[in-house]
Amino acid sequence: MSSTLRIETLSTVHNRAEFDCGNKALNNFLQKIARQHTEKGLSKTFVLIDSKHPNDIIAYMRLVVCEVLADDIPHQWKNKYPNRIPAAKLAKLAVAIDQQKKGYGELLLIDAMQKILNVSYKMGVAGLFVDAKHEQAKAYYNQFAFISMPDQLNNLFLPLATLAKSLETTNEHD
Repeated sequence: MSSTLRIETLSTVHNRAEFDCGNKALNNFLQKIARQHTEKGLSKTFVLIDSKHPNDIIAYMRLVVCEVLADDIPHQWKNKYPNRIPAAKLAKLAVAIDQQKKGYGELLLIDAMQKILNVSYKMGVAGLFVDAKHEQAKAYYNQFAFISMPDQLNNLFLPLATLAKSLETTNEHD
């Protein structure tokens, strides 16, 4: 990551009102709900900022804890887990329109994966889930080895072991 780019927890200093990723629901969440959820401990929203303009949000992601039923995960993993599986979810990922196609989404995704791996050392988590909002998003996540859920093709799963291997590969290329 560039020395001027930082990922930090959303706070009152960040200019949420000016953020526009082109998706009304994602904009609305950041502008009206994200900080309240962070303060209440319901989720954590992280923002990518440039230290030269620390109030401007380049991109954001929201991480939550979730529980998934074994029946809902891909068949090859189903027998490896109990009926209820603790996991993490990348619930939102958005990049400002004027900052898209610059690799910032990937920076946040890698950071999310690292955060989940770090959490796994202290508590149980089977992996990372994400809902792909459309085919383009699904293709994006598939390149990071996310697996489609059997009956919910836009709900994707990255098992913890695969996540760790992906981060090893990423770190080797840095």
